Amino acid sequence: MAMKKASRKSVDELRPEYKRSDFASLVRGKYAARVAEATNVVVLEPTVAHAFPNDRSVNEALRGLLRSKKESARPASRPTRTRRERRTG
Repeated sequence: MAMKKASRKSVDELRPEYKRSDFASLVRGKYAARVAEATNVVVLEPTVAHAFPNDRSVNEALRGLLRSKKESARPASRPTRTRRERRTG
């Protein structure tokens, strides 16, 4: 004897114990702006992504780049000489 397939209910159909009036009005994208502010997604080109196995390695590389940028932006300190060195040297 062949078994009948269970009929599929519509995706929008609520269970009988729930009523639409039980829920507040729904707002599409209510939290979209908050999520966008909290996340920062960057899509790497395949050749670049191949060089980094995971997010940790990308972050380490970017931190190193920021450190080197800060160090190169600092003016070189001039050596200080004492008065005695200036007279003789």
